[in-house]
Amino acid sequence: MNDDQLLRYSRHILLDDISIEGQQQLLAAHVLVIGAGGLGSPVALYLGSAGVGHLTIVDHDRVDATNLQRQIAHSTARIGEFKAHSVLQAVAALNADVRVTPITARADDALLERLVPQADVVLDCTDNFATRHAINRACVKHKKPLVSGAAIRFDGQVAVYDPRSTDSPCYACVFPPSELPEETRCATMGVFAPLVGIIGAVQAAEALKLLCGIGQTLTGRLLLLDGRRMQWDEMQLPRSNACEVCGDSAAVLPG
Repeated sequence: MNDDQLLRYSRHILLDDISIEGQQQLLAAHVLVIGAGGLGSPVALYLGSAGVGHLTIVDHDRVDATNLQRQIAHSTARIGEFKAHSVLQAVAALNADVRVTPITARADDALLERLVPQADVVLDCTDNFATRHAINRACVKHKKPLVSGAAIRFDGQVAVYDPRSTDSPCYACVFPPSELPEETRCATMGVFAPLVGIIGAVQAAEALKLLCGIGQTLTGRLLLLDGRRMQWDEMQLPRSNACEVCGDSAAVLPG
């Protein structure tokens, strides 16, 4: 690190759990963020400000006026731009150390097969079950830790699924594809603006912990937030031997 970086990251370097070695790990890291909306905005801003060296941001959508109530990486001036490009500008304004690669395409199986192996950590900041399951399959196949978040109305949740651990469940263990609940979207159900910031900040914290190897991550645990009461609850998440993605009888994943 140069003198400017030592100054910029001094508050991290002062932490014994991070120090210079941990900050250097962050600067050398590559994180894949899928979704550049309500969750992806705080995720990208915190990871960028913390000095994660390379962020790949995937989102095929464009900034809309209705996004600005909660998607804090975007601005009125960037309405109509691709969200991934808008996030690039927001992170660049915070930290020139960070390389941002915007991908303006849907996160389908083919794209994930190309991007997931390149990443150290993957963050799911999407809002639909089909994409979440595609991300999970790719992370299980390539043994990449996945930080998953979701938020709707006043309720949020966040968990870490780490296929490097034999005890860790995957997303499909907890939300089996054959038992999916009805899809809910904030466009029809609404979402409390600060809620996505809270959940996104927790996702960013878990990603930084994974990259530095510090603390106890949310692997095997699901945090649930009731924003009306501002109360957190926790569920233990066992791995399912019958899971069709990571279980004992799971089929070989394509690719």
